[in-house]
Amino acid sequence: MSPRRLGKTDLIKHCFEQAAIKDKYYTFVIDIYATDSFRDFVYIFGKSILEALKPKGRKVWEGFLNVLSSIRSDISFDINGNPVWGLGVGAMVPPQTTLDEIFSYLSAADRHCLVAIDEFQQIVYYHDNKNVEAALRTQIQKCTNANFIFAGSQRHLMSEMFLSPARPFYQSVVPMSLHPIPLEHYWAFAEPQFAISGNRRITRDVVEQVYHRFYGVTANIQRIMNLLYMRTPANGTCTVAMIDEAVSTYLQMSSEAYATLLRQMPEKQRNVLLAIAAEHRVKNISGGKFVHKYRLPSASSVVSAVKGLLEKDFITQEDGEYFVYDHFFQLWLEKESALRGL
Repeated sequence: MSPRRLGKTDLIKHCFEQAAIKDKYYTFVIDIYATDSFRDFVYIFGKSILEALKPKGRKVWEGFLNVLSSIRSDISFDINGNPVWGLGVGAMVPPQTTLDEIFSYLSAADRHCLVAIDEFQQIVYYHDNKNVEAALRTQIQKCTNANFIFAGSQRHLMSEMFLSPARPFYQSVVPMSLHPIPLEHYWAFAEPQFAISGNRRITRDVVEQVYHRFYGVTANIQRIMNLLYMRTPANGTCTVAMIDEAVSTYLQMSSEAYATLLRQMPEKQRNVLLAIAAEHRVKNISGGKFVHKYRLPSASSVVSAVKGLLEKDFITQEDGEYFVYDHFFQLWLEKESALRGL
């Protein structure tokens, strides 16, 4: 479990690429962030396995396809004879049958399998199968030839799924929280990177300020460090004075996309998001003080809006406080809130 953009997916992929893992196991990363139904889940699950097996040769991927009797006729082949997962989502009827076949393959594969399901909390939103947690838990429990990693960024949902006695996955995993990379490692990495091309230099103060300004979030730090690198001339030095300019540049580049996101939100969600951004962090989200300060309709409408914003990952909750997930979006929203007089 960790916030988004901290690097958990890349960490999993990096581990899977190590020789001790890559040469001994079949490894699969199943990203279900964009799924909204059980049918989508099964579609992505099967497609991801096939794509991972294709580079390993015909004998390996044929072993997988031979098990998928329910959809074998829907698999096409390209000009080189390689399989193409060309079936539409609607081709799997019922998807449970295809899922059973996928787990049959994992159980009988000629190598032990490591399966990472990314953004696993997405399954709680599936409208077409309310028992998907129990169904997956049963399959996984029987599958002795595979180990599973469940990665997720909505920590409140992941905690409920795995730490609540009432849920099927209770006590079935070892929970692990991923924390930001320590500052010392960033400094040790950034200094030689600047020097590699053009003998650029960077001061430790720059790395420290960028790190703390973006709370150690890997993706955000790398975006700003990349801009700082590009703006530092050969044989020049990157200084603290350049940070604000780099941040402003990124916000300008993202402004149109952020404006579109805000425009497309329902009005109640938009107003609550702007209020949260103006406040930075909100503890008593439905309290009268917050509702009245930002002229929101009612406590119940705020609660409803917050639920939608959490589901869409626009905000997150940590230690009882609500705040905007994307730090750059937060900075942009601060300016927007100020323009609206919030």
